[in-house]
Amino acid sequence: MSVHMSPEEFRRHGKQVVDWIADYLACVESYPVMSQVKPGEIRRALPSGPPERGEPFEAVLSDLGRVLMPGVTHWQHPSFFGYFPSNASGPAILGDLLSSGLGVQGMSWVTSPACTELETLVVDWLAELLDLPTRFRTDAAGGGVIQDSASSASLVALLAALHRADDGRAADEGVTRRYRLYVSSQTHSSLEKAARIAGLGSAGVRSVRVDPRTLAMDPGHLRTLLAEDAAAGAVPTMVCATVGTTSTTAVDPVAAIGEVCREHGVWLHVDAAYAGVAAVCPELRWLNDGVAEYADSYVTNPHKWLLTNFDCTVLWTADRAPLLGALSILPEYLKNAATSAGSVIDYRDWQVPLGRRFRALKLWTVLRWYGAEGLRAHIRKGVELAQELASWIAAEPGFEVRQPHPLGLVCFRPVWQELDAAEADRATMRLMELLNTSGSMYLTHTRVDGRVELRMAIGGVATERRHVERAWEQIRWEHAALSRTLPGDPEH
Repeated sequence: MSVHMSPEEFRRHGKQVVDWIADYLACVESYPVMSQVKPGEIRRALPSGPPERGEPFEAVLSDLGRVLMPGVTHWQHPSFFGYFPSNASGPAILGDLLSSGLGVQGMSWVTSPACTELETLVVDWLAELLDLPTRFRTDAAGGGVIQDSASSASLVALLAALHRADDGRAADEGVTRRYRLYVSSQTHSSLEKAARIAGLGSAGVRSVRVDPRTLAMDPGHLRTLLAEDAAAGAVPTMVCATVGTTSTTAVDPVAAIGEVCREHGVWLHVDAAYAGVAAVCPELRWLNDGVAEYADSYVTNPHKWLLTNFDCTVLWTADRAPLLGALSILPEYLKNAATSAGSVIDYRDWQVPLGRRFRALKLWTVLRWYGAEGLRAHIRKGVELAQELASWIAAEPGFEVRQPHPLGLVCFRPVWQELDAAEADRATMRLMELLNTSGSMYLTHTRVDGRVELRMAIGGVATERRHVERAWEQIRWEHAALSRTLPGDPEH
């Protein structure tokens, strides 16, 4: 008797799994948004060692519901507002299932031509939908590639920038000079991690001032830092401009930053991980002002707001030569006629790992199912709900809303009368804790100018106006209740 699952057994259990997922998505709202378990609770509920004999698949599903589900924080819950959306739509889930079923390892064109060529197609489709420059197309000097995350994409961009900055010496000799990466206080932490991995170290990361009102990078200060570093013998290597920062969705002035980069011959990488996909809507294409003229690389995440389940990040480069120069290694066992002829793309040379999944399938199914109209409708719905929420907060005397808030994220803070700044921040954190432990919603926080602000990110597949309205009413109620317990309240 075979130990493997037969096709008929797979058919039966596969239907059980699809039914389980469909039931979960239908009733996800009934779960507490944030897991309520304590550290170690899940592991203690499972056997300490592996089974000696195989178990029926029904036992796996049983433990999934009994043990694991209490430990799941439900990112697809309509009241999950804590981080940017991690949309898992039906078409994307099915596309991922197809990818798993095929079991393709698409490291080179020859290992599965469909995997490579479909990817070249969908990244070009997406570039067209976002109105990105034609030089980012795979039939031009540049091209796009699907990475696992924006963190990996930014690392790859930095390696390509480093290769260009030193004419390839780092790839052969290692990092022997003082190379510099330029970010702001609002840039994602993955850029500093990329600098560490690439050998620049945290000391090689320069922080550019931001506008205190908009939190956008200051191009004038960038120009000063570039000149200072060059004069001191360092090598300005890459500038990262962010379109939609994680903290507040601040937007750096890409065109002005690009002018400075061009003056100094520095690679401009644009991190639009969250906000970039919003450019599928023509009225939001201002987000990409300056990209066509100045960007050397650009990244955005369909797995955030564009209905494609994790992981699916797209990185484009205007010139693939530095990227390939930095990452291409060809051992004998990978040589083949198509690669030797130079007539194909081998995506193993566009990323850090050798192996790669057939991620293009899920993005392809999403683009085909929704079409441009469906994608725009989803983005617009999130923006509209966020703007309505911001208007409610602005009209409430006990709260302040951060401006601007052009996308799906609203940052705000309660006003705590009679409390100093430190006490007020502690009260805001306590409010967030009460809301999150209630199970009815999930929020996160950030700090701006040292002060705590709450973040409410809208854009989930299942999120409707009623969920946003209910969350706001609970925030107001908990704020009022907590205020009555604080020093300075006449009833305290």
